[in-house]
Amino acid sequence: MATYLLIESRDPFESNDVPYYYELAKGLAQDGHNVTLFLVQNGVLPARFGARADGLTELADGGVTILADEFSLHERGIAAEHLTSGVAAAPLDDIIDHMAAGSKTIWH
Repeated sequence: MATYLLIESRDPFESNDVPYYYELAKGLAQDGHNVTLFLVQNGVLPARFGARADGLTELADGGVTILADEFSLHERGIAAEHLTSGVAAAPLDDIIDHMAAGSKTIWH
């Protein structure tokens, strides 16, 4: 079992390829891998409570850990307590920690 860190920087409301990235995370988790999806920049926009976050909710239900960069949230006026279920705010330093621990990392 491998550990994966997938970093998503794109807004799924503007980029049609984000759902494919979510599918990658889902498939890796279904194959028994430990998967973390880290949302940065505009990738945090669907993490807002009330946004169309069906993809994120499905990933969280499927065992993917979903983190949203605190700085990106702050820059977009999204309070950590207003995140959708299954998404937690985290410092960008967590990316470094995952990489240092040997996670296979892909940035999109």
